[in-house]
Amino acid sequence: MSEYILDVTDVDKNFGGLRALSDINLRVKKGTVHAIIGPNGAGKSTLLNVIVGRLAPNRGRVLLGDQVLTGKEPHEINQLGVARVFQTPEIFPELSLLQNVMVPAFAKREGIFKMNFIKSLFAEKEVREHAEHLLDDVGLISQKDNIAGSMSRGDKRRLELAMCLGQQPKLFLLDEPTAGMARHDTNRTIDLLKRIKERGMTKVIIEHDMHVVFSLADRISVLAQGAIICEGTPEEVRNDPRVKEAYLGGESE
Repeated sequence: MSEYILDVTDVDKNFGGLRALSDINLRVKKGTVHAIIGPNGAGKSTLLNVIVGRLAPNRGRVLLGDQVLTGKEPHEINQLGVARVFQTPEIFPELSLLQNVMVPAFAKREGIFKMNFIKSLFAEKEVREHAEHLLDDVGLISQKDNIAGSMSRGDKRRLELAMCLGQQPKLFLLDEPTAGMARHDTNRTIDLLKRIKERGMTKVIIEHDMHVVFSLADRISVLAQGAIICEGTPEEVRNDPRVKEAYLGGESE
């Protein structure tokens, strides 16, 4: 059995005459945090969209373990065990926090588009208890009956993380999980992601905040103009002159 849970091989993606991704090869080991960094327009979000099936590559393939993801619909890829956190938190603003976490848990159990919210009182009780445990895990249990749309951005992000954790994913993709947060909320999110990391869950993170990247990542890939120009440990990437020139601006912090 392969030690890699994600294998992106020879992926190209074009938009008309623009090549957004060029010959991307990316392998992510199980149980690790793999960060993808690079300047705006480097192709980071495009790469995530290819992985989750929102975009079809012009060439190449994506594997989750030994399962081919290329050509599958996003909901099919989600059911196979890939969860994604977007740049802007995607929640159900008119539902309570508890209901927000219960929805994907039901979807995971029943299958997308086959949710039965009154299947049995036992099933509802089981999912409710699991959702409460997840809210407690992210520090939101005291707000479980509050309406989600009224929360701060940092709390919405923590709620979204709980929603994704409820799906028990094999692979967790996070697209700028601390974007727009105050430093206090950023640090709380780092602590939460560290706790998740200790459980051995595999994560791929796109992030501009180098404090977040160097706090969490086991390995880093650097994208520039649609191509991976460097990959290595945080220390190797921090000291690579190509990275300093293309992205870090000569800074090591």
